Order: sequence, then structure tokens, then C-alpha cells
Amino acid sequence: MATETTEERIEEVEDGVREMTFVEHLEELRMHIMRSVIVIVAVAIVVFFATDIILTKVIFAPIQSDFLTYKVFCALSHKIGLEGALCYDPTTIKLITLDMGEAFLLHIKICFFGGLIVSFPYVLWEAWKFIRPALYNNEINATRGVVSVSSFLFLLGVCFGYFVMAPFAINFLVNYNLPMINDGGNMIKATSYINYMIMFTIPTGVLFELPIVVYYLSKIGLVTDAGMRTYRRHAIIAILLLAAVVTPPDVMTQIIIGIPIYFLYEISINIAAKQTKKREQEMSS
Repeated sequence: MATETTEERIEEVEDGVREMTFVEHLEELRMHIMRSVIVIVAVAIVVFFATDIILTKVIFAPIQSDFLTYKVFCALSHKIGLEGALCYDPTTIKLITLDMGEAFLLHIKICFFGGLIVSFPYVLWEAWKFIRPALYNNEINATRGVVSVSSFLFLLGVCFGYFVMAPFAINFLVNYNLPMINDGGNMIKATSYINYMIMFTIPTGVLFELPIVVYYLSKIGLVTDAGMRTYRRHAIIAILLLAAVVTPPDVMTQIIIGIPIYFLYEISINIAAKQTKKREQEMSS
């Protein structure tokens, strides 16, 4: 019978819990990754066969005049007395492909990122299952609900990027012209459009994770509410610059884009304050 090596043997720790070896940790991680990939691929296959609906009703909806955002903002502007200042009519554009195979590769990209967005809660849950055994009971209790909250914030950010950022940014970028540069009669590469849609949604979803990131960083003392208040003015400037980049050049729209991001920053300050106070009480006791 072959004897077990030190790396292969499962050692017993003082509390009687069996501790996995490095190789076993890798195997466990591989299983979590495989399950996540399987779910992403499964959702991507569904997107593949529902391409007509996904493209016309979701991805290309922001360039159609009946898009929900245009209706809501226009009605809101009339209701608050802005006389249609927030009414936007999307510029008619023609999406084209220039390279052989570009349409196929674009289709695959749409399926992959669609599968990733829809499967994000499950992927996060698999990551949590891998990390959870390494945590103590008090740490598990402190992170209870982290998957649900993180998934909600991510999907909320994606929806914000899709319904708010994308329509205004697309209109601004399509209508932006330079002297002596032919706009091609509003003919836009389909790949460029899809890449921008990805940029407007997924990074925004990640940005909306700010409160939960601050929560855990403040628990270990890396972020404090005092520090975030000190740099509040810098944060406001950064938020306004971000809003100016992704929106048409009018102040009202920039404010509408900047308010939710600044609201998240203020929520993060309150979260950090509670964690700082809690940590100080634990240290003094």
C-alpha cells in the first residue's frame, strides 16, 4: 500500500475539523468554476436561440424612439415644468458589419455577456460556497446575505447603466461630429455599438457594489467614515466628471446621472461610520 505524502494527507487540527490540503483546495475551486461555467454556457445557449427577441427588445431598444427611458424622462420634464427639456429623440442609425465573420463573433459575444449578467448571482454564490469554509462562525454571521445584497446591487447597476446611461450616451456619441470628418450617414459598426453597451452596463454594475465593498473594508479598518468625509468634495468632482463624459453636454442630465452615484457614496459613508463605531466598541470592551 502506498503511503500518503505530507501534501496529500488530511491533517487534524485542534478543534477536530479536518483541514484540506492545497491540492484539495484547487480541486474544490475547479469544481466551483466548472459549475459556474456550465450555468453561464447554459444561459448563453438560451440567449443564442432567443437572439431575435434579445436584439430587438433589449440590446437595440435604446436606439428606438419608443424606448421606456425616453418616455419617462420626457413625461417627467413636463410634469416638473421643464417644458420638455429632458425629451430626447434618438438619432436614426444604421448598424453594419465590415469584416467577414464579424456578425458571428458578435453573436457569440452577446451570448457570453448575456449569460454572465444573468448568471452573476449564481457565480457569486459559488464563490461564496468556496470561501465560506475558511471563515469563523462570527465571520459567517457577519457576511450573511452577502450574495443576495451583492447580486441586487450588481443588477441594479446594470439596469441603471442600461436605462439611464446608455440612451443619453449613445445619442451624444452618435451626434458628436468634428470638422472635415464624414459621419458616414450615421452608419455605425455593430461591434462598436455592442462594446459600448457592455461598457455602460457591466462596469456600472460593478460600481454599484461600492456600499458592500466599503462595508467589509471598514470592518477591518482599511476605510473610515472620517476619511470618506474628508475626500467628499473630491468624490463629488469625480462623479460630475464621470457624468459629463457619459451624457450629453447639459447640466440637468449630468445631475440626473450623478445623483445615484453620489447617493451610493453617502450610503457608504454611513456604513463605514457604523462599522467604525462597532469596531471601537469591540476594542474598548
